Amino acid sequence: MPTYLVGSRASALARTQVRDFLAPLRGRFPEIAFTQRVILEGGDRDRTSLLANVSAVSGGSAFSTEQEAALLRGDVDVVVHSLKDLPTANPEGLMLLPPPGREDVRDALCGSTLAGLPHGARVGTGAARRIAQLLAVRPDIVPVPIRGNVPTRLEKLRSMRLDAVVLAVAGLNRLGRQDAIGEPLPLDLFPPSPGQGALGIQVRVDDRAVRDVLSTVGDRAVDREVRAERSLLAQLHGGCSVPVGACATTRPDGTLHLFAQVTSLDGRRQVTGSVTGPASEPERLGADLAGELVDRGARAILDGIRPAVPA
Repeated sequence: MPTYLVGSRASALARTQVRDFLAPLRGRFPEIAFTQRVILEGGDRDRTSLLANVSAVSGGSAFSTEQEAALLRGDVDVVVHSLKDLPTANPEGLMLLPPPGREDVRDALCGSTLAGLPHGARVGTGAARRIAQLLAVRPDIVPVPIRGNVPTRLEKLRSMRLDAVVLAVAGLNRLGRQDAIGEPLPLDLFPPSPGQGALGIQVRVDDRAVRDVLSTVGDRAVDREVRAERSLLAQLHGGCSVPVGACATTRPDGTLHLFAQVTSLDGRRQVTGSVTGPASEPERLGADLAGELVDRGARAILDGIRPAVPA
């Protein structure tokens, strides 16, 4: 019986994502044994330092470098990431397969609704995008930096006496913590990180057998959507720590609609835009919209904040 080794981070969410990804594959390919292997990342070992410092030590991404290295060495056959955590460029020799569907892409306030937050509310999040978007809507809010997995950040509501924390609805749904959601945040004001809610299924380019098996559960529409979002991010030379939000949807007529937003860290400047076009050209749509955002002032916002933002 062939065995496929499936790498992921160690968190409960990462393990749940692997379980959900493998469930249909185990049904389709009972002759294959799928075994999960946990790989610790720099961001998992060090949960107190700035992510920029963690990334500098790892020589890459705080949440993907070790897994990608294991995949390149052949220690695992596939890695299941949260796509929003992955840099837009694959290391040489690796590629992404179409994701198997997508969870809810929205962010959520946990502990309160937006309207229910008191003046000067302390809201926990370590994401530059979320901080910027919150301040654009509620400049009175006091962002409180927090890190950790989903249960840890929910616990900090109590232990740090926060009024709310911001988390991805996808992670809460996957962990069965819908009860923690105070309010999903509207996409027109709070577009998510590119790729949010989707899995990043990463394999070796030359491993055709694995590619053929895992591609059978890929969702082509979701693949085009996340490719458009990540193309926009790549053209803006941004990463998961810059305040860029993007959300692509496939319309009933088969076209692809992409909405994006760039916000200054203090929330005072914001550039938004959208584009609709052929779903067969997601990268071009992402690049076109990035160009429009730059023309409207997005580059000045990003260049002004990048030195102060974790990479």
